[in-house]
Amino acid sequence: MLGMAGSKTRPHTVSDNFRGLMSRRVSTIAFTGMLLVLTVACTNKKSVNPLANVGSKQPDKVLFDRSMDAMKHNRFDVARMTLQTLINTYPDSEFIARAKLAVGDSWYAEGGTASLAQAEQEYRDFETFFPNMPEAAEAQLKIANIQYQQMEKADRDYTHAKRAEEEYRNLVLQYPDNQKLVAEGKQRLLEVQEVLGEREFEIGRFYYLRQSYPASIARLQSLVEKYPLYSKADEALYLLGQNFEGEIVRMRAAPTCTKPGVPPGCTMEGAKAAMIQQFTKDASDAYSKIITRYPIMDRVDDAKKRLAALHQPIPRPTKAAVAQNRAEDESRRDSGTFGRLKGMIMKHPDVTVATKVGEPSLADPMPVSATDVIQGAARAAQMGAASGEKRVAVEAVNSTGAPPPSEAPPRSDAPPVAGMAEVPPTAAVDANALKPAAPAANELQPNAAPDPNELKPNVPESQGGGQVLPPPPQVNEIQGQSSSSSASADASSLASDQDISSSKKKKKKGLKKIVPF
Repeated sequence: MLGMAGSKTRPHTVSDNFRGLMSRRVSTIAFTGMLLVLTVACTNKKSVNPLANVGSKQPDKVLFDRSMDAMKHNRFDVARMTLQTLINTYPDSEFIARAKLAVGDSWYAEGGTASLAQAEQEYRDFETFFPNMPEAAEAQLKIANIQYQQMEKADRDYTHAKRAEEEYRNLVLQYPDNQKLVAEGKQRLLEVQEVLGEREFEIGRFYYLRQSYPASIARLQSLVEKYPLYSKADEALYLLGQNFEGEIVRMRAAPTCTKPGVPPGCTMEGAKAAMIQQFTKDASDAYSKIITRYPIMDRVDDAKKRLAALHQPIPRPTKAAVAQNRAEDESRRDSGTFGRLKGMIMKHPDVTVATKVGEPSLADPMPVSATDVIQGAARAAQMGAASGEKRVAVEAVNSTGAPPPSEAPPRSDAPPVAGMAEVPPTAAVDANALKPAAPAANELQPNAAPDPNELKPNVPESQGGGQVLPPPPQVNEIQGQSSSSSASADASSLASDQDISSSKKKKKKGLKKIVPF
């Protein structure tokens, strides 16, 4: 019985021991797991969300950190794959916007023409999906920088330069509140416009040297209106004035006729006079703008000489214009001999001469074409021809000396009209009363010898110049009566010769001379 009883109690004891052992093992495993979790939680630091500034250990943050680490080590393919996994797996993550921008950054950092094109597309998609985020301005700046990096010299393809100008303008106009990025965009825009201005100047000079004056005028006129901060704006204005003077010389050499088209190729006297007068005015405006807008640049003295040769008044700049031009000129840098040698082998243009102050032009004015220049001269010729025909008609009517049929003959016993001088009774009627006035000194005369003083500076009488013309007056010059009342030197006051000479830099050696026409 005892043996049987012992045999019955023994299986019970083994089973109990097994269950107890298993329970202790489960408890140990559970305790170890909890201890591991607590250890990890106590030892690991929290990751900071750069966007929301909230601590996060979520898987989307882990993926984003892995992609950033891959980009840091130039593993751009791995970074893009990780970012795409984040975007596809967690579409509602707070890192979606930054991940999309980082995809474009990976293409941008990789470089190359194809990669930059892909980066531009990614940035444009970011602006489309997140237009109100602060990073949208950053995306627009990088789009413009992509075009800036591919910009070539002024004498080569200007496609990227033109697109860079457009993208930087979009940055300034669309995101004016982001002052830091807008300031960077404006400076880059000034550099791009320097390259575009150099291109327009070289084209205008090319046409001038080949005496295609309307085409050269169109290029240079558009240049000075569109890019007033161009480093050679004074040179462009001087070349523009030379173009108009070339048109004057060409017009004087053209044959004169009394009837249109007889002989072929001739120009009527009134039309020639009107065109010469208009070209003279345009040349004077170009030279005057050099003095008033760029008073410390190299072409100021040459502009004054040409105005004196054209017998036009010489303006005087204001103190504000002198200060503005001085600040623009001092902000420019000289690339030096090494920089110029380096620029000869580089694809990217040298933009060190671009100004660092001033506001770039954000809108293009109405473009001027060679057709517009020719049509403007034609309109001036038509007006001159019409005025000449009227003058000839008046002379034909009064050639007989008879009074007009619509007016009664004047009587000597008629009472004088108020406001008019009384004519003596013995005075005869002036036969030239209705005839036109004598032509002006600068109006062309038929079969008249050319004036030796035309387009030449005044010659002193001691040198055999004959009658000396008075010196050209100074426009806006302060007179003695008003000098005492204008004691305060404000921005609108005129600059003295001392102000201009103290601000003017030394004359550059080797200043380019314009080939005479």
